[in-house]
Amino acid sequence: MSDLFVKICGLKTAHDVDAAVAAGADAVGFVFAPGSPRTIGAAEARELAARVPAGVLTVGVFRGQPVEEVRRLTEESGVRGVQLHGDEGPEYYGALRAEGRTLLRATARRVERCGEYGEDLLLIDAPDPGSGKPWNWAAAEFTAPRGHWLLAGGLNPDNVRKAVETTGAWGVDVSSGVERERGVKSPDFIRAFVAAARGR
Repeated sequence: MSDLFVKICGLKTAHDVDAAVAAGADAVGFVFAPGSPRTIGAAEARELAARVPAGVLTVGVFRGQPVEEVRRLTEESGVRGVQLHGDEGPEYYGALRAEGRTLLRATARRVERCGEYGEDLLLIDAPDPGSGKPWNWAAAEFTAPRGHWLLAGGLNPDNVRKAVETTGAWGVDVSSGVERERGVKSPDFIRAFVAAARGR
């Protein structure tokens, strides 16, 4: 793994996936939550995930969906990570725990440490998820949690390095910040984001 964990989320095409992998991403995300311009089906995700090398984590993103649906889509798509982005409690993480599966908990709330719900990675989103508006990382109300956590929300190639240096984040996650228009990724932005995140 690199010195900073980088996840590129909301990928929908083989071109996007290839660009993220070539840029050096540690994880790629596929959105199964309904209502997003980035949502794809399990069959599409399976084809895309098959392009990803074993060393790069494939993640399915869910929001407020029944645990049975999450499990089914995870198995049908073949992703190795599950990201829950709603009000799911610890029982969800226990039910989805499986050998070789990485669990990610996404929240906009203040959290003291990674692992409180049984998750492997914690993702701290901006107060208004999906808005593209970042935290005021230097403000007193932003407190970095302990453990393996990813900063998300409003990140882009221009601000990601400052965000990492300010917060001490273990990793970063981006979706809209590498899009040329809503739901459409830019390979150039993906490359620039990964390079900037790692200070290159």
